[in-house]
Amino acid sequence: MKMNIVRINLKNVIFIIFALMSSTVKQANMSYEGMISYTYTNVTPANNNKKDDNYGICPVGKLCSELGGDCLKCDMVHNCIYGSSYTANCTVPDTVDCVGERSFLKQYLCRYCYQTEHWEHQCYQKNSCSSVASPIQYYRTNCTVNSDIICLGKRKFMKNLQCNWTGGYRWSTALILSITLGGFGADRFYLGHWQEGIGKLFSFGGLGVWTLIDVMLISMRYLGPADGSLYI
Repeated sequence: MKMNIVRINLKNVIFIIFALMSSTVKQANMSYEGMISYTYTNVTPANNNKKDDNYGICPVGKLCSELGGDCLKCDMVHNCIYGSSYTANCTVPDTVDCVGERSFLKQYLCRYCYQTEHWEHQCYQKNSCSSVASPIQYYRTNCTVNSDIICLGKRKFMKNLQCNWTGGYRWSTALILSITLGGFGADRFYLGHWQEGIGKLFSFGGLGVWTLIDVMLISMRYLGPADGSLYI
């Protein structure tokens, strides 16, 4: 029986392996490029559509000259004199739907948005501090300028506010309860001082002494709500 002997050339084997590796790398690279191309063509950048920035902020069908600062682009002078009045050329972006001329002049005061008066911006109120603490407590919160105000800088900023929130407790109600039902601790229960209220209830207002003291403290607003808020 005659057997065929196949001779293997080492150079040919190396060439075949190298060709297979090159083909595999090329296919993987093409797949990766295709995936990247698909990603970039199907993902929309956050700032690509400017209409989303004005969605829900700018009214539709309103006169362009009556739009607020959030819906306008104004050319303002940054090296101006603080408090002085200037005229800015304002234009309405194409993404805003309004009626009338889209370019006009507006008057503004030279100041940054965080320098506006307290009635010219709205701030997020917090109740995580005590309004009756000594020394006075402050908290830092977010504020936004009113839409009709034109100012320099960002329209949203941080500001320190004095803690002066209220929980809805009325001084008149607390005083009436203290005079009429203070012997049963009704004034203390109303203000949230539960432990003192139970003490007054079982001691009949400290035989009248505690009741008299609380009437004086509430009348002078020295005794307030237990949560640290102010009276209405």
